[in-house]
Amino acid sequence: MHTNDTMTDDTRAPEHVPAPALAPVGDPPAPGSEDLAAAIEARDRYYDLLLRKSAEFDNYRKRIERERQSWTEGTIGDVVADLLPVIDDLERALKTETDPDQAEAFRRGVELILKRLLDTLKRRGVSPVEAVGQAFDPHRHQAVTYEPAEGKPDGEVTDEYARGYVLGDRLLRPAMVKVAKA
Repeated sequence: MHTNDTMTDDTRAPEHVPAPALAPVGDPPAPGSEDLAAAIEARDRYYDLLLRKSAEFDNYRKRIERERQSWTEGTIGDVVADLLPVIDDLERALKTETDPDQAEAFRRGVELILKRLLDTLKRRGVSPVEAVGQAFDPHRHQAVTYEPAEGKPDGEVTDEYARGYVLGDRLLRPAMVKVAKA
């Protein structure tokens, strides 16, 4: 059994509640005795303490959940607010009437919108997964096809179908790739 010197702070009984004086095992206090009254009083104090601590913990849990929800909504709101100008640009681009002679200008406009979106993601810590020319990494790439490729070593990524993205060290989406096969 542990003594108070070896117990950690979170396993010690609270100091403001004295331990009850217990009768030796096998010798129950007589009804109406001081020992029985002291044991009942101590039981009531411990029960009250248990109820208070349970309520405090429940309130703490609820507060933490509200804060987490608020933080999540705030973060999502910030990201969406950053993306709204890009959505506006895309909607304007779709409303523009173009003829075949203006196709190149339209393409340049869409490329500028894409650059703006990628810059917004970069400011938020999102970066693309390097794929083409890299060795296949199952933690960052998802092989869609394997094809023989002359002059390429076995397992090298030769084409990218969909770019992958990471947020810090967290993979948001693996790159969908074609891999060279010997």
